[in-house]
Amino acid sequence: MALITEDQVVLDLTGADRHEATTLLAQQLVTSGRCTDIDTFLADVRERESKMATGLPGGIGIPHARSEAITEPSLVFGRSTDGIDWGAKDGPATLVFLIAAPAGGGDAHMQMLPKLARALMKKDFKAALAAATTEAEVVRIVEAEVSLDSAPQGTGAAEVAAATAASAPAATAAATSSDAAAPPAAAAPAAAVVEDAPRSMNLVGVTSCPTGIAHTYMAAEGLENAAKAAGHTMKVETQGSAGSTPLSAAEIAAADAVIFAHDLPVKDAGRFAGKPTIDVGVKKGISDGPALVAQAVALAEQWKADPSLAAAAAAAGPAASGGGGGLASKVDSEAGLGTRVRQWLMTGVSYMIPFVAAGGILIALGFMLAQLAIGEQGAIEIVKYGLTAEGEFNITQNFNVFSGTSWAALLFVIGAAAFGFLVPILSGFIAFAIADRPGLVPGIVGGSIAATMGAGFLGGLVTGIVGGLVARWISGWKVHKGVRGIMPVVVIPLLSTLITAGLFITLLGRPIVALTEALSDALSGLSGTSAILLGAILGAMMGFDLGGPVNKVAYAFATAGLAGAGAAADSPELKIMAAVMAAGMVAPLAMALATTVRPGLFSEPERENGKAAWLLGASFISEGAIPFAAADPIRIMASSVVGSAVTGALAMAFSVGIRAPHGGIWVLPIMGSVSQVLLFLVALAIGVVVMASIVIFLKSRDTKLAEVEAVATV
Repeated sequence: MALITEDQVVLDLTGADRHEATTLLAQQLVTSGRCTDIDTFLADVRERESKMATGLPGGIGIPHARSEAITEPSLVFGRSTDGIDWGAKDGPATLVFLIAAPAGGGDAHMQMLPKLARALMKKDFKAALAAATTEAEVVRIVEAEVSLDSAPQGTGAAEVAAATAASAPAATAAATSSDAAAPPAAAAPAAAVVEDAPRSMNLVGVTSCPTGIAHTYMAAEGLENAAKAAGHTMKVETQGSAGSTPLSAAEIAAADAVIFAHDLPVKDAGRFAGKPTIDVGVKKGISDGPALVAQAVALAEQWKADPSLAAAAAAAGPAASGGGGGLASKVDSEAGLGTRVRQWLMTGVSYMIPFVAAGGILIALGFMLAQLAIGEQGAIEIVKYGLTAEGEFNITQNFNVFSGTSWAALLFVIGAAAFGFLVPILSGFIAFAIADRPGLVPGIVGGSIAATMGAGFLGGLVTGIVGGLVARWISGWKVHKGVRGIMPVVVIPLLSTLITAGLFITLLGRPIVALTEALSDALSGLSGTSAILLGAILGAMMGFDLGGPVNKVAYAFATAGLAGAGAAADSPELKIMAAVMAAGMVAPLAMALATTVRPGLFSEPERENGKAAWLLGASFISEGAIPFAAADPIRIMASSVVGSAVTGALAMAFSVGIRAPHGGIWVLPIMGSVSQVLLFLVALAIGVVVMASIVIFLKSRDTKLAEVEAVATV
């Protein structure tokens, strides 16, 4: 059945206000048999209107809602001679579309609703509607733009408008002049952007609104048109009711700036981390597209002139780029298998790190307080406390607010509880990266079983990958329509958990437990040359690509190892974490030192970046050295590898250990002793001096330094 029929057209729409006019339009749906309960439908429309007015610039009203009272997606058109206030700032609406969608949606028709939203951004479409003299004419105009049938290029509303112009020239002229008068304020900024923009830019965006029916797609159309008028290219991801095709990782990477025009959280906002971002409500995307494009271009130019802004935003994470938007994983579906496996593992590690940080710091604080309250044996005694321990060691029954030992035990017990989640969370979010939300249940349950069996983080890796692959396989099953609704809540979690846990308990678990025990014994036996060599290798990896894949592998190895350390006071995993953290701080601190000692070897932007690198390096943010490596990759990366390897080796040689997976110098106090802190700083300082010396030596040999300086400071 068609979206609109002649019975759903009102050419002389009247009403004291938009609610009365909406009621009149809704009655047409009752007449055509598409609305079973007009009161329920009107209540849904008004509930939608309470969130945001549906009047748009240019004399348009688009009341819309999903409702149980609607049997199929439908349009009702109304045209008002005097106009009806629909909440738009530029005046009343003369062209009104009531958009009605059933609560359950409807794939084919929901693909057409975005087409209507985009059509409403076209002047010729609105002019044709204003000039139409019969209901049948309106239906033809709408169906020319909003149709499932693929029509040849150029058979849209423009031709219908031309056909009707002869019969109603006055009306057409009036409508055209009205539309031409509406957007002068928007046209000026667009022209300004063309004049001022130094180059054509690639922009991307995301639009969404509470119902995802109209505003989502009109904002996308407005932004894309504004970007095109300003000489730029733009692609918008519409997170609406018709579904969306997510922007690819390559498209996002190539983007100079991002525009979010949304009234719902952006899904997977973390994809856009480190990009200049404009963040506004969805209506701004419709009414102020040229201004938003101009702002995005200006912001992109600002970031280009000051690379430290990009480094700081990347370090700050997704929140700095425009909102959260729920769980996210950075997995490129078009990448090779090896890259995707690494991305799966890094997703699990990234969600595990907060548990490591909270648990590790609490345990360390518990040990520190126990040393003060009990004495030298404090770290040994405090591990006897627990929630189910017997007698005086049961913290739930024997907590004393005035006892230092009780407070130490409380910190230890809470930290140990947080550590208990490490393997399940690692496993769960590896599975999530593979299969999205369906992977969470088999991954977390499988990880919990792996931890209980003593398989450690290796078991978590296996259950995460198996659970994710099984969940994704089951999610792809073609099932009967009646079963489809219970697939995500019953079938997928039930079968994927059964298969994953069953395989691990009966087949995979015991070999992995044996491997974990062997690895633990090997790490415990590390001493002398072998420990120093491991520290040097991990340090070199941390300094190789400064936050890139190799760096992340070393960091993941260290943080995952913390799960195996548990609550032990002296564990080789803690030494590995200290070596990796110290090595990761070397590059930015060394570049800060080099720019301070020999500023003449660096351009003005590099000297400015050097000032910021002090804080970034001290906070264990390796990316603080990226601007230097980007400008001079061979010399900076070679120096970084050497300096970081020296620090990693020395940290292992000094046997320093730390429980915190991040934080740099700010978490050193939890190391427990002054000697540990001093040895950590000595290892770090030596590596920083080594790298800075190599950088200065290599740059001093540059015979074209004056030319480089002149070019870099232009």
